[in-house]
Amino acid sequence: MNRKIMSAFGIAAAASLALTGCGGQDEPAAADGPVTISLAGWDFASTPEFQTLADAYHEANPDVTVELKEYPAGDDYDTALTADLAAGAAPDVFIVKNLKNYITFQEGGTLLDISDVAGELDPETGGLEPMSVDGATYAVPYRQDSWLLYYNKELFEKAGVDLPDGSWTWDDYAEAAEQLTEGIGEKQVTGTYLHSWQSTVQGFALAQTEGAALDGGDFSFLAPYYERELALQDAGAQPSYATVTTNELAYQSQFGTQKAAMLPMGSWYIGTLVAEQESGTADTFEWGIAPIPQLDESTTGTENTPVTFGDPTTMGISSDIDESKVETAKDFLRFAAGPDGAAALAEIGITPALIDDAVADAIFGLEGVPQDELSRFAYTTHDTLPENPVGQKTAAIQTILGELHSAVMSESTPVDEAITEAEERVANEVG
Repeated sequence: MNRKIMSAFGIAAAASLALTGCGGQDEPAAADGPVTISLAGWDFASTPEFQTLADAYHEANPDVTVELKEYPAGDDYDTALTADLAAGAAPDVFIVKNLKNYITFQEGGTLLDISDVAGELDPETGGLEPMSVDGATYAVPYRQDSWLLYYNKELFEKAGVDLPDGSWTWDDYAEAAEQLTEGIGEKQVTGTYLHSWQSTVQGFALAQTEGAALDGGDFSFLAPYYERELALQDAGAQPSYATVTTNELAYQSQFGTQKAAMLPMGSWYIGTLVAEQESGTADTFEWGIAPIPQLDESTTGTENTPVTFGDPTTMGISSDIDESKVETAKDFLRFAAGPDGAAALAEIGITPALIDDAVADAIFGLEGVPQDELSRFAYTTHDTLPENPVGQKTAAIQTILGELHSAVMSESTPVDEAITEAEERVANEVG
Protein backbone atom coordinates (compact mmCIF):
# COMPACT_ATOMS: atom_id res chain seq x y z
CA MET A 1 0.00 0.00 0.00
CA ASN A 2 1.11 3.56 -0.47
CA ARG A 3 1.62 5.76 2.50
CA LYS A 4 2.72 9.33 2.85
CA ILE A 5 4.77 10.92 5.56
CA MET A 6 5.02 14.65 5.86
CA SER A 7 8.61 15.60 6.19
CA ALA A 8 9.31 17.33 9.49
CA PHE A 9 13.04 16.95 9.40
CA GLY A 10 14.21 19.69 7.07
CA ILE A 11 14.09 17.91 3.72
CA ALA A 12 11.24 20.09 2.53
CA ALA A 13 8.68 21.45 4.90
CA ALA A 14 5.72 21.09 2.57
CA ALA A 15 6.85 18.02 0.70
CA SER A 16 5.63 14.52 1.23
CA LEU A 17 7.46 11.30 0.58
CA ALA A 18 5.63 8.38 -0.90
CA LEU A 19 6.43 5.24 1.03
CA THR A 20 5.66 1.66 0.29
CA GLY A 21 4.74 -0.66 3.10
CA CYS A 22 3.64 -4.24 3.30
CA GLY A 23 2.16 -4.75 6.76
CA GLY A 24 -0.62 -7.31 6.51
CA GLN A 25 -3.55 -7.78 8.86
CA ASP A 26 -2.91 -11.45 9.54
CA GLU A 27 -0.36 -12.58 12.10
CA PRO A 28 2.80 -13.31 10.09
CA ALA A 29 4.50 -16.64 10.40
CA ALA A 30 7.80 -16.61 12.28
CA ALA A 31 10.93 -17.37 10.32
CA ASP A 32 12.24 -20.91 10.63
CA GLY A 33 16.00 -21.20 11.18
CA PRO A 34 18.63 -18.48 11.41
CA VAL A 35 17.27 -14.97 11.05
CA THR A 36 18.99 -11.65 10.54
CA ILE A 37 17.25 -8.39 11.38
CA SER A 38 18.70 -4.93 10.94
CA LEU A 39 18.76 -2.09 13.47
CA ALA A 40 19.31 1.62 12.86
CA GLY A 41 21.54 3.62 15.20
CA TRP A 42 24.02 6.48 15.12
CA ASP A 43 27.61 7.28 16.02
CA PHE A 44 28.61 3.77 17.03
CA ALA A 45 32.05 4.92 18.23
CA SER A 46 30.56 6.92 21.11
CA THR A 47 27.13 5.28 21.38
CA PRO A 48 27.70 1.65 22.33
CA GLU A 49 24.12 0.84 23.32
CA PHE A 50 23.13 -0.50 19.91
CA GLN A 51 25.97 -3.03 19.69
CA THR A 52 25.42 -3.93 23.35
CA LEU A 53 21.76 -4.79 22.76
CA ALA A 54 22.55 -6.63 19.52
CA ASP A 55 25.25 -8.73 21.18
CA ALA A 56 23.18 -9.47 24.29
CA TYR A 57 20.18 -10.55 22.23
CA HIS A 58 22.31 -12.75 19.98
CA GLU A 59 23.87 -14.38 23.03
CA ALA A 60 20.40 -15.25 24.33
CA ASN A 61 19.13 -16.17 20.85
CA PRO A 62 22.02 -17.66 18.85
CA ASP A 63 19.86 -18.15 15.74
CA VAL A 64 19.21 -14.43 15.46
CA THR A 65 21.75 -11.88 14.29
CA VAL A 66 21.09 -8.16 14.69
CA GLU A 67 23.01 -6.20 12.08
CA LEU A 68 23.59 -2.51 12.72
CA LYS A 69 23.24 0.28 10.19
CA GLU A 70 24.93 3.52 11.19
CA TYR A 71 23.31 6.87 10.53
CA PRO A 72 24.56 10.40 11.24
CA ALA A 73 24.16 11.70 14.79
CA GLY A 74 22.10 14.70 15.89
CA ASP A 75 19.20 16.00 13.86
CA ASP A 76 20.74 14.49 10.72
CA TYR A 77 19.63 11.07 11.97
CA ASP A 78 15.95 11.79 11.34
CA THR A 79 16.71 13.30 7.94
CA ALA A 80 18.76 10.34 6.73
CA LEU A 81 16.37 7.77 8.19
CA THR A 82 13.38 9.48 6.58
CA ALA A 83 15.11 9.33 3.20
CA ASP A 84 15.71 5.60 3.63
CA LEU A 85 12.12 5.04 4.73
CA ALA A 86 10.93 6.82 1.61
CA ALA A 87 13.21 4.69 -0.55
CA GLY A 88 12.17 1.45 1.15
CA ALA A 89 15.74 0.98 2.34
CA ALA A 90 15.32 1.50 6.09
CA PRO A 91 16.41 -1.13 8.63
CA ASP A 92 13.84 -3.55 10.05
CA VAL A 93 13.98 -1.89 13.48
CA PHE A 94 14.76 1.77 13.96
CA ILE A 95 15.17 4.16 16.84
CA VAL A 96 12.61 6.94 17.20
CA LYS A 97 15.23 9.29 18.55
CA ASN A 98 13.19 12.46 18.95
CA LEU A 99 9.84 12.02 20.63
CA LYS A 100 8.46 15.14 18.95
CA ASN A 101 8.77 13.36 15.59
CA TYR A 102 7.12 10.11 16.74
CA ILE A 103 3.69 11.21 15.59
CA THR A 104 5.10 12.05 12.14
CA PHE A 105 6.48 8.53 11.73
CA GLN A 106 3.25 7.03 13.06
CA GLU A 107 0.96 9.08 10.84
CA GLY A 108 3.22 8.40 7.88
CA GLY A 109 2.55 4.69 8.25
CA THR A 110 6.22 3.84 8.65
CA LEU A 111 5.77 2.02 11.98
CA LEU A 112 4.01 -1.25 12.70
CA ASP A 113 1.42 -1.39 15.45
CA ILE A 114 3.24 -3.14 18.30
CA SER A 115 0.59 -2.78 20.96
CA ASP A 116 1.01 -6.47 21.78
CA VAL A 117 4.67 -5.87 22.67
CA ALA A 118 3.83 -2.80 24.76
CA GLY A 119 1.15 -4.75 26.60
CA GLU A 120 3.67 -7.36 27.73
CA LEU A 121 6.18 -4.87 29.16
CA ASP A 122 6.43 -3.97 32.84
CA PRO A 123 3.98 -1.11 33.50
CA GLU A 124 6.80 0.60 35.39
CA THR A 125 8.76 0.98 32.15
CA GLY A 126 9.60 4.68 31.96
CA GLY A 127 7.98 6.59 29.11
CA LEU A 128 5.76 3.71 28.02
CA GLU A 129 2.35 5.22 28.67
CA PRO A 130 2.86 8.41 26.59
CA MET A 131 3.63 6.28 23.52
CA SER A 132 -0.02 5.30 23.10
CA VAL A 133 -1.74 6.97 20.14
CA ASP A 134 -5.50 6.45 20.02
CA GLY A 135 -5.10 3.28 22.04
CA ALA A 136 -2.30 1.78 19.93
CA THR A 137 1.47 1.79 20.43
CA TYR A 138 4.01 2.02 17.62
CA ALA A 139 7.30 2.32 19.51
CA VAL A 140 8.47 1.21 22.96
CA PRO A 141 11.07 2.86 25.23
CA TYR A 142 14.33 1.06 25.85
CA ARG A 143 16.03 3.94 27.65
CA GLN A 144 14.64 6.80 29.68
CA ASP A 145 16.99 9.48 30.83
CA SER A 146 15.92 11.96 33.48
CA TRP A 147 17.45 15.31 34.33
CA LEU A 148 19.47 15.55 37.54
CA LEU A 149 21.79 18.00 39.28
CA TYR A 150 25.51 17.14 39.13
CA TYR A 151 27.78 18.88 41.60
CA ASN A 152 31.48 19.05 42.36
CA LYS A 153 31.96 18.25 46.05
CA GLU A 154 35.47 19.70 46.14
CA LEU A 155 34.40 23.08 44.75
CA PHE A 156 31.54 23.21 47.26
CA GLU A 157 34.03 22.55 50.06
CA LYS A 158 36.41 25.20 48.73
CA ALA A 159 33.61 27.78 48.66
CA GLY A 160 32.28 26.76 52.07
CA VAL A 161 28.79 26.07 50.68
CA ASP A 162 26.62 23.26 52.02
CA LEU A 163 26.17 20.33 49.64
CA PRO A 164 22.74 19.73 48.07
CA ASP A 165 20.63 17.58 50.40
CA GLY A 166 17.59 16.92 48.23
CA SER A 167 15.59 19.81 49.68
CA TRP A 168 16.47 22.43 47.11
CA THR A 169 14.04 24.59 45.20
CA TRP A 170 15.28 26.59 42.23
CA ASP A 171 15.68 29.61 44.50
CA ASP A 172 18.02 27.57 46.72
CA TYR A 173 19.96 26.53 43.62
CA ALA A 174 20.30 30.13 42.44
CA GLU A 175 21.47 31.28 45.88
CA ALA A 176 24.06 28.49 46.01
CA ALA A 177 25.29 29.31 42.49
CA GLU A 178 26.04 32.87 43.49
CA GLN A 179 27.66 31.82 46.78
CA LEU A 180 29.82 29.28 44.96
CA THR A 181 30.96 31.80 42.36
CA GLU A 182 32.00 34.25 45.05
CA GLY A 183 33.44 31.62 47.38
CA ILE A 184 35.54 29.86 44.76
CA GLY A 185 36.88 33.22 43.67
CA GLU A 186 38.38 32.18 40.34
CA LYS A 187 37.54 34.22 37.26
CA GLN A 188 37.04 31.22 34.97
CA VAL A 189 34.97 29.16 37.45
CA THR A 190 31.25 29.76 37.93
CA GLY A 191 28.78 28.36 40.42
CA THR A 192 26.80 26.59 37.74
CA TYR A 193 26.61 26.01 34.00
CA LEU A 194 23.44 26.15 31.90
CA HIS A 195 23.79 24.67 28.43
CA SER A 196 22.27 26.43 25.43
CA TRP A 197 19.40 24.00 24.80
CA GLN A 198 15.85 25.26 25.22
CA SER A 199 15.12 22.17 27.31
CA THR A 200 17.40 23.42 30.10
CA VAL A 201 14.74 25.99 30.92
CA GLN A 202 11.52 24.97 29.23
CA GLY A 203 11.69 21.27 30.09
CA PHE A 204 11.65 22.00 33.82
CA ALA A 205 9.00 24.72 33.52
CA LEU A 206 6.64 22.42 31.60
CA ALA A 207 7.16 19.45 33.93
CA GLN A 208 7.01 21.26 37.26
CA THR A 209 4.28 23.85 36.72
CA GLU A 210 0.84 22.60 37.62
CA GLY A 211 -1.55 22.94 34.69
CA ALA A 212 1.15 23.78 32.15
CA ALA A 213 0.55 22.31 28.69
CA LEU A 214 2.62 22.60 25.55
CA ASP A 215 -0.46 22.84 23.34
CA GLY A 216 -2.49 25.03 25.68
CA GLY A 217 -1.53 28.29 23.97
CA ASP A 218 -0.47 29.91 27.27
CA PHE A 219 3.29 29.98 27.85
CA SER A 220 3.30 32.27 30.88
CA PHE A 221 4.56 29.33 32.96
CA LEU A 222 7.96 29.90 31.33
CA ALA A 223 8.41 33.41 32.76
CA PRO A 224 9.72 32.67 36.30
CA TYR A 225 12.17 30.08 34.97
CA TYR A 226 13.63 32.52 32.42
CA GLU A 227 13.77 35.40 34.87
CA ARG A 228 15.81 33.25 37.26
CA GLU A 229 18.27 32.19 34.57
CA LEU A 230 18.73 35.75 33.31
CA ALA A 231 19.44 36.90 36.86
CA LEU A 232 22.06 34.15 37.25
CA GLN A 233 23.89 35.09 34.09
CA ASP A 234 23.66 38.82 34.90
CA ALA A 235 25.22 38.03 38.30
CA GLY A 236 28.04 36.12 36.64
CA ALA A 237 27.04 32.89 38.41
CA GLN A 238 26.91 31.07 35.06
CA PRO A 239 28.34 31.82 31.62
CA SER A 240 26.01 33.95 29.53
CA TYR A 241 24.05 32.40 26.68
CA ALA A 242 26.08 34.53 24.26
CA THR A 243 29.31 33.12 25.69
CA VAL A 244 28.02 29.56 25.52
CA THR A 245 26.86 29.80 21.90
CA THR A 246 29.59 32.06 20.51
CA ASN A 247 32.39 29.97 21.99
CA GLU A 248 30.51 26.70 21.43
CA LEU A 249 31.10 25.66 25.04
CA ALA A 250 30.57 21.99 25.81
CA TYR A 251 28.87 21.05 29.06
CA GLN A 252 31.21 18.08 29.41
CA SER A 253 34.31 20.24 29.49
CA GLN A 254 32.72 22.96 31.65
CA PHE A 255 31.87 20.54 34.45
CA GLY A 256 34.50 17.90 33.71
CA THR A 257 37.40 20.35 33.91
CA GLN A 258 35.96 22.07 36.98
CA LYS A 259 34.91 25.33 35.38
CA ALA A 260 31.47 24.98 36.97
CA ALA A 261 30.51 23.63 40.39
CA MET A 262 27.01 22.52 39.33
CA LEU A 263 25.42 21.24 36.15
CA PRO A 264 21.77 20.41 35.44
CA MET A 265 22.00 17.57 32.91
CA GLY A 266 20.44 14.26 31.89
CA SER A 267 21.34 10.93 33.47
CA TRP A 268 23.26 9.95 30.34
CA TYR A 269 26.09 12.15 31.63
CA ILE A 270 26.85 9.68 34.43
CA GLY A 271 28.46 7.21 32.03
CA THR A 272 30.14 10.00 30.07
CA LEU A 273 31.72 11.58 33.15
CA VAL A 274 32.94 8.25 34.48
CA ALA A 275 34.52 7.42 31.11
CA GLU A 276 36.11 10.87 30.75
CA GLN A 277 37.56 10.78 34.26
CA GLU A 278 39.00 7.34 33.52
CA SER A 279 40.51 8.47 30.21
CA GLY A 280 41.84 11.73 31.61
CA THR A 281 39.64 13.90 29.40
CA ALA A 282 37.97 15.13 32.59
CA ASP A 283 39.76 16.08 35.79
CA THR A 284 39.74 13.70 38.73
CA PHE A 285 37.50 15.09 41.46
CA GLU A 286 34.75 13.89 43.78
CA TRP A 287 31.25 14.56 42.48
CA GLY A 288 27.67 13.71 43.36
CA ILE A 289 24.14 13.67 41.99
CA ALA A 290 21.16 15.39 43.58
CA PRO A 291 17.51 15.62 42.58
CA ILE A 292 16.95 18.48 40.20
CA PRO A 293 15.73 21.56 42.13
CA GLN A 294 11.97 21.89 42.41
CA LEU A 295 9.50 24.70 41.79
CA ASP A 296 8.44 24.69 45.44
CA GLU A 297 8.89 22.68 48.62
CA SER A 298 5.92 20.36 47.98
CA THR A 299 8.15 17.96 46.01
CA THR A 300 11.48 18.44 47.78
CA GLY A 301 13.06 16.13 50.34
CA THR A 302 13.79 12.43 50.17
CA GLU A 303 10.35 11.63 51.55
CA ASN A 304 8.81 13.05 48.37
CA THR A 305 9.18 12.33 44.66
CA PRO A 306 10.96 15.11 42.76
CA VAL A 307 9.55 16.11 39.38
CA THR A 308 11.86 16.31 36.41
CA PHE A 309 11.69 15.79 32.67
CA GLY A 310 13.13 13.58 29.99
CA ASP A 311 11.94 12.04 26.76
CA PRO A 312 12.15 8.27 26.33
CA THR A 313 14.30 6.90 23.53
CA THR A 314 12.20 4.34 21.73
CA MET A 315 12.39 1.78 18.99
CA GLY A 316 9.80 0.56 16.52
CA ILE A 317 9.50 -1.80 13.58
CA SER A 318 9.51 -0.57 10.00
CA SER A 319 6.28 -1.28 8.17
CA ASP A 320 8.44 -2.39 5.24
CA ILE A 321 9.91 -5.33 7.17
CA ASP A 322 9.68 -8.77 5.59
CA GLU A 323 6.66 -10.40 7.22
CA SER A 324 8.66 -13.49 8.09
CA LYS A 325 10.83 -11.37 10.41
CA VAL A 326 8.09 -9.53 12.26
CA GLU A 327 7.88 -11.89 15.23
CA THR A 328 11.66 -11.93 15.60
CA ALA A 329 11.73 -8.13 15.53
CA LYS A 330 8.99 -7.99 18.15
CA ASP A 331 10.91 -10.39 20.36
CA PHE A 332 13.99 -8.19 20.04
CA LEU A 333 11.92 -5.19 21.18
CA ARG A 334 10.60 -7.16 24.18
CA PHE A 335 14.20 -7.98 25.07
CA ALA A 336 15.56 -4.44 24.60
CA ALA A 337 12.77 -2.82 26.64
CA GLY A 338 12.62 -5.60 29.24
CA PRO A 339 14.77 -6.52 32.24
CA ASP A 340 17.44 -8.36 30.21
CA GLY A 341 18.01 -5.41 27.91
CA ALA A 342 17.93 -3.05 30.90
CA ALA A 343 20.62 -5.08 32.65
CA ALA A 344 22.83 -5.06 29.55
CA LEU A 345 22.48 -1.29 29.17
CA ALA A 346 23.15 -0.63 32.85
CA GLU A 347 26.44 -2.51 32.63
CA ILE A 348 27.74 0.15 30.23
CA GLY A 349 26.34 3.06 32.22
CA ILE A 350 23.24 3.67 30.08
CA THR A 351 20.00 4.45 31.90
CA PRO A 352 17.36 1.99 30.66
CA ALA A 353 13.64 2.63 30.58
CA LEU A 354 13.11 -0.03 33.23
CA ILE A 355 14.96 0.87 36.43
CA ASP A 356 14.87 -1.80 39.12
CA ASP A 357 17.19 -2.71 41.98
CA ALA A 358 19.40 -4.77 39.66
CA VAL A 359 19.83 -1.82 37.31
CA ALA A 360 20.61 0.56 40.18
CA ASP A 361 23.11 -1.94 41.60
CA ALA A 362 24.79 -2.21 38.19
CA ILE A 363 25.00 1.57 37.70
CA PHE A 364 26.29 2.21 41.21
CA GLY A 365 28.63 -0.74 40.93
CA LEU A 366 30.55 1.00 38.14
CA GLU A 367 33.91 2.34 39.24
CA GLY A 368 33.80 6.11 39.54
CA VAL A 369 30.04 6.46 40.19
CA PRO A 370 29.35 8.25 43.51
CA GLN A 371 28.26 5.97 46.33
CA ASP A 372 26.34 8.35 48.62
CA GLU A 373 22.68 7.74 49.39
CA LEU A 374 21.46 11.00 47.85
CA SER A 375 23.04 10.13 44.49
CA ARG A 376 21.24 6.77 44.44
CA PHE A 377 17.98 8.42 45.52
CA ALA A 378 18.28 11.02 42.76
CA TYR A 379 18.93 8.34 40.14
CA THR A 380 16.15 5.99 41.17
CA THR A 381 13.39 8.26 42.47
CA HIS A 382 11.65 10.81 40.27
CA ASP A 383 8.51 11.57 38.36
CA THR A 384 9.82 12.12 34.84
CA LEU A 385 7.47 13.91 32.44
CA PRO A 386 8.11 14.23 28.70
CA GLU A 387 9.62 17.38 27.26
CA ASN A 388 7.82 16.64 24.00
CA PRO A 389 4.36 15.24 24.74
CA VAL A 390 3.15 13.11 21.84
CA GLY A 391 0.91 15.26 19.67
CA GLN A 392 0.44 16.54 16.15
CA LYS A 393 1.41 20.10 17.07
CA THR A 394 4.42 19.35 19.26
CA ALA A 395 7.19 19.68 16.68
CA ALA A 396 5.85 22.97 15.28
CA ILE A 397 5.31 24.48 18.73
CA GLN A 398 8.79 23.46 19.87
CA THR A 399 10.31 25.19 16.85
CA ILE A 400 8.63 28.44 17.85
CA LEU A 401 9.60 28.00 21.51
CA GLY A 402 13.17 27.35 20.44
CA GLU A 403 13.25 30.80 18.87
CA LEU A 404 11.73 32.25 22.05
CA HIS A 405 14.55 30.65 24.03
CA SER A 406 17.27 32.20 21.87
CA ALA A 407 15.61 35.62 21.96
CA VAL A 408 15.20 35.62 25.75
CA MET A 409 18.54 34.12 26.75
CA SER A 410 20.45 36.42 24.38
CA GLU A 411 18.50 39.28 25.99
CA SER A 412 17.41 40.58 22.60
CA THR A 413 13.73 40.38 23.66
CA PRO A 414 12.23 40.82 27.15
CA VAL A 415 10.66 37.70 28.66
CA ASP A 416 7.04 38.84 28.62
CA GLU A 417 7.30 40.23 25.08
CA ALA A 418 8.89 37.03 23.77
CA ILE A 419 6.18 34.91 25.40
CA THR A 420 3.42 37.04 23.92
CA GLU A 421 5.01 36.79 20.47
CA ALA A 422 5.29 33.01 20.77
CA GLU A 423 1.65 32.68 21.86
CA GLU A 424 0.53 34.73 18.87
CA ARG A 425 2.70 32.74 16.47
CA VAL A 426 1.43 29.41 17.75
CA ALA A 427 -2.17 30.62 17.44
CA ASN A 428 -1.62 31.89 13.90
CA GLU A 429 0.86 29.36 12.50
CA VAL A 430 0.00 26.14 14.32
CA GLY A 431 -3.58 26.61 15.39
